[in-house]
Amino acid sequence: MSTGPGAASAPAPDGHDDPTGTPRTPRKTSMFASLKVRNYRLFFLGQVVSNIGTWMQRIAQDWLVLSLTGSSAAVGITTALQFLPMLLFGLYGGVLVDRWRKRTTLLFTQSAMALSALALAVLTLSGQVQVWHVYVAAFAMGLATVLDNPARQSFVAELVGRDQLQNAVSLNSANFQSARLVGPAVAGVMITGVGTGWAFLANGLSFVAPLTCLLLMRARDLHAVRRAPRGKGQLREGLHYVAGRPELIWTIVLVGFIGTFGFNFPVFLSAFADDVFHAGAGAYSLFNTLMAVGSLAGALLAARRGTARLRVLIAAALGFGALEIVASAAPELWLFALLMVPIGVFSMTVNVTANTSIQMSTDPAMRGRVMALYMMVFLGGSPIGAPIVGWVTDAYGARAGFAAGGAVAAGAALVIGLVLARVGNLRLSVGWHRGHPQVRFVPRDRREALAPVA
Repeated sequence: MSTGPGAASAPAPDGHDDPTGTPRTPRKTSMFASLKVRNYRLFFLGQVVSNIGTWMQRIAQDWLVLSLTGSSAAVGITTALQFLPMLLFGLYGGVLVDRWRKRTTLLFTQSAMALSALALAVLTLSGQVQVWHVYVAAFAMGLATVLDNPARQSFVAELVGRDQLQNAVSLNSANFQSARLVGPAVAGVMITGVGTGWAFLANGLSFVAPLTCLLLMRARDLHAVRRAPRGKGQLREGLHYVAGRPELIWTIVLVGFIGTFGFNFPVFLSAFADDVFHAGAGAYSLFNTLMAVGSLAGALLAARRGTARLRVLIAAALGFGALEIVASAAPELWLFALLMVPIGVFSMTVNVTANTSIQMSTDPAMRGRVMALYMMVFLGGSPIGAPIVGWVTDAYGARAGFAAGGAVAAGAALVIGLVLARVGNLRLSVGWHRGHPQVRFVPRDRREALAPVA
């Protein structure tokens, strides 16, 4: 892995679009190549257990708030509080992550999250829980996430190196979505059978797995990354670094719009389960599980793809927004549930492609700050978007809220796609290729003759 001062000016890696939009030759890879690395295998196994617990807590937390208040806006406030710390402190968290050892940072943050979940479990199981307790627990989780998210994202590169980064990021997403298949289902059983408190307890105990796996890793096998020394202006340096690279700044802007308005599934899906279809917690768990099926498929396809192209990101974002609009009008529960699968595929394609694109375009010494900015915008937009879409959902109905989120996502993808095409000096080409219609962006100065346009 290149860690020297000149790394920032290195050419884009194979398989990634350069700033002009010209794709490089993709590099083929095995779908599970990263799991051959011992340290990454430990990391992966620890996250499997922890992610199941995390999804159990998410479902239980949202349902507990809805049960205590009967308000979709209150669910939105809970989501907002969980992501508010990332919005407020995310950039400074990235500065600290670039200074500190990432494995040590993760040991601290994972322990803090475990304690927060256990405290909420005690309150709920004792019958003393109130909605403000859930708000405090969500905010505490968010504070730990300020360091945990950029550390965990950038630590992957230290585990596997640059060549397998795309594959490892994709498998991380597959890991998270596999847990999403199990977590909501178990949470649904616990909520209806023994109560939400047991889901919080299970999540708190699940952190034993990643903490143990982090301790078992071999430090000598990590890919060394030059840590940033303590100094002034490092936050500003990170912002200037991103601002000077169109492929970074516009990707971050796009995921900001989608994360703020399109990814508020706790608000949307709980409202559809409770208010539209009157089906209860079982339907809410079903929606999340089916979306996870699609997300898992999207993550595995990304692991196999071996490339992270901006045009794939734009197309996936457009498809995601359009599908949300279609799902908002679904007249029956079964049709709405089935649409969760392709929505999951497109949402995960956006997530993995953006994440990999950002990491592979960034100097390792700047990766903590850049990923913190990325996650701050992606996750930190929820404190803004969740109360808004929660209010729209309460005032105009779940269908209107879901459609509005999809419209914002699709509109942002269209506008930013055109901006990137202009920055990269590209033009839209419509023609025929081997007997099939083809729509794509090509360089404006390209002289090759295309097949006759229909």
